[in-house]
Amino acid sequence: MENLLEHIWLPYTQMLNCRQPLQAASTSGSVIALADGRELIDGIASWWTACHGYNHPHIIASMRAQLETMPHVMFGGLVHEPALRLAARLADKAPGDLSKVFFVDSGSVAVEVAMKMAVQYWLNRGFAGRSRMVSFRYGYHGDTMACMAVCDPDESMHALFKDYLPKQILAEMPVDDASAQQFDALLAREKDHVAAVLIEPLVQGAGGMKMHDAATLRRVAELCAKHEVLLIADEIFVGFGRTGTFFACEQAGVVPDILCVGKGLTGGAVTLAATLARPHVYKAFLSDDPAKALMHGPTYMANPLACAAANASLDLFETEPRLEQVAAIEAQLREGLEPCRGLPGVVDVRVKGAIGAVQLASLDAPRLRHEFAERGFWIRPFGDIVYLTPAFTIERDQLAALTSAICSLLSRS
Repeated sequence: MENLLEHIWLPYTQMLNCRQPLQAASTSGSVIALADGRELIDGIASWWTACHGYNHPHIIASMRAQLETMPHVMFGGLVHEPALRLAARLADKAPGDLSKVFFVDSGSVAVEVAMKMAVQYWLNRGFAGRSRMVSFRYGYHGDTMACMAVCDPDESMHALFKDYLPKQILAEMPVDDASAQQFDALLAREKDHVAAVLIEPLVQGAGGMKMHDAATLRRVAELCAKHEVLLIADEIFVGFGRTGTFFACEQAGVVPDILCVGKGLTGGAVTLAATLARPHVYKAFLSDDPAKALMHGPTYMANPLACAAANASLDLFETEPRLEQVAAIEAQLREGLEPCRGLPGVVDVRVKGAIGAVQLASLDAPRLRHEFAERGFWIRPFGDIVYLTPAFTIERDQLAALTSAICSLLSRS
């Protein structure tokens, strides 16, 4: 058999004696076709991105038209219609007055830019020393250096780097009165050193699909306002309908100062992300002093081909019943995963929107991944969870097969 790993370094993978990866050949809807002729029902939408399913004809057609006219042009000193239109549409759909859009090329960079905005916001206003970030236990905000520093230093995949990264402030999620009082006291004590609080609204994704309610999110926003600390909402995973509303913040009536989006922005077709700011944040960068400008500019920011895909994705949210589909998926996930709750070793079963997770006391993730694939399913357990984040267009029988496979395999583990 051909050694597929001769020149490849895979993500999140110990390469010594690792299993040969599956080779994808094509995609369609919620199916990945492999080079060996097998097909897999995809239960995770390619790391939560392909919300409309693979190869949606409207996105493909929009990208093809853009490819023929202008696949890329720099965004420094130039603008173009796909980006201008996309920025206006994002501002229209975002909560409240989040209306200033800075395009980047990945979710991690969107968070990096958000943190940079927050620190410079205070510097530009004459407040030195407000450079630290507050984030929450089990949080995950990306793999780049500044992002790793605001991930959980002990529970995340970046624990190895905790002595190398800048020291930030880790908080417990204020889920009840006692933890809310602790968070209140933390901000009161540290606010002169804090630029912003980062939160993944409603669901902490890569930290283990940990879920909190809208009241908790609202409490975080209220305490940030009380102590005059900026709030950054990382909706890279939870945005674009994944939790049941277009943006997760809507469920709490919260308008963060800065909002990060990515993943589902282009419907999973190509990489693109964005950082949105409210006018009061943007205003702090307006000056006759060039040094007060936001000094950031990814080479491929606002890539026209990606913007065309994102505009097409927004078209689909406007013309096809995506949120209704998410509600139906949520109901089916609750029903289909509930039998796991009574299985030996199962700690919890959690569902929110088009997200379903089964938490276990322990699991052998590589073995389970292989066994799911052998049965025709693309499901990638990690940490202590087996989870599903399917395309919103997944067929009912495909989702039923996925939940049945999880229940079956976990009952034998």
